[in-house]
Amino acid sequence: MIDASVIAAENAAREAALRADYDALGAHLDRRGIDIDAVKARVAELGVAIPSWGVGTGGTRFARFPGLGEPRHVFDKLDDCGVIHQLTRATPRVSLHIPWDTAPAADLRGKAEAVGLSFDAMNSNTFQDHPGQALSYKFGSLSHTDPAVRAQAVEHNLECIEIGRGIGSTALTIWIGDGANFPGQTDMTAQFERYLDSTARIYGALPEDWRLYTEHKMYEPAFYSTVVQDWGTNLMIAQALGERAYCLVDLGHHAPNANIEMIVARLIQAGKLGGFHFNDSKYGDDDLDTGAIDPFRLFLVFDELVAAEGRGDFSPAHMLDQSHNVTDPIESLMTSAGEVRRAYAQALLVDRAALEGFQGANDALMAAQTLKAAFRTDVEPILAMARMEAGGAIDPVATVRAAGYRARVAAERPAVSGAGGGIV
Repeated sequence: MIDASVIAAENAAREAALRADYDALGAHLDRRGIDIDAVKARVAELGVAIPSWGVGTGGTRFARFPGLGEPRHVFDKLDDCGVIHQLTRATPRVSLHIPWDTAPAADLRGKAEAVGLSFDAMNSNTFQDHPGQALSYKFGSLSHTDPAVRAQAVEHNLECIEIGRGIGSTALTIWIGDGANFPGQTDMTAQFERYLDSTARIYGALPEDWRLYTEHKMYEPAFYSTVVQDWGTNLMIAQALGERAYCLVDLGHHAPNANIEMIVARLIQAGKLGGFHFNDSKYGDDDLDTGAIDPFRLFLVFDELVAAEGRGDFSPAHMLDQSHNVTDPIESLMTSAGEVRRAYAQALLVDRAALEGFQGANDALMAAQTLKAAFRTDVEPILAMARMEAGGAIDPVATVRAAGYRARVAAERPAVSGAGGGIV
């Protein structure tokens, strides 16, 4: 963890400027009828989970260039995640991936408690083969033609549930790479029926207080057809399985220029929006840092979420899911958590009454301007003040660098070779 004295010293150098900026923004928002402290309080309550795999360096199909101090195992990952939450106060939970993070439940709970974390949704892995695995997933897992392979994939998911029960998780996320690379390779209808049968068995084993999240992805590794390829198919799955089955929306798992905020609105309307994997994309499923390419789209997603909050009980799960190829993963995750909170804060500034009036009057220009007025507002003082008041850092990246955390763990963790390449 970062020594408290480092955080205090870094904050002391910035606190006067922050308070001046916060007061100036507060005066500006007051003229718009907005209580800055109320917005800050709601922002401070928003937490986004970190994926355990996110603190390692990512890669492409061609190569992977490991960074210094790569996590050796799940306990190193939890150390890194603990530092991220210590400085941002925005990432209180970690989402584990099995079998990558398999360890005794008591050890996982103890480590998480020591670094100030708890556990989010469990993630199963039937998109690759693992050491000691009896049957291969080369031609599919939950939708495989061979019932023995499907049974193996189901059993793996049941194991994830049991591990999750031991560490306090209350959700399971399923993503599969099943599909086809050639026309005619598979009967698409029969393949989907096999998938539904398999997931129904998993759903039937869920504890009563658990949720099941299914995730869609239009391509990769199945480049011709994918079993769960879009939000419509995902919605069909959630509706077929039952009331505790929900759709997970990854912001990168869509065709270029897809209207993701409209997808979010439709899933909210159907009562099946379970949560998000936040990232950004330029061409496809790029898993870039959240808000790196299109922060306005992220804002529009949160505009739908805030509108839904105002209509009743609504609490989707939030998690980052990124691949860090050229940056320090800890720094990228900290800034991404900030971008999620930034979009939320901006959405809270939308004048809902004015927006509804312009929409009712079919005043397209002024409706759009109402959204832009909120998006253009620099809410950084709100985010920084929320961090500081919770014991975090005004500037998390500057603070983790000042603390020399990366150099310290690099001295403790052996260097990793990048030979062989590949995403994982």
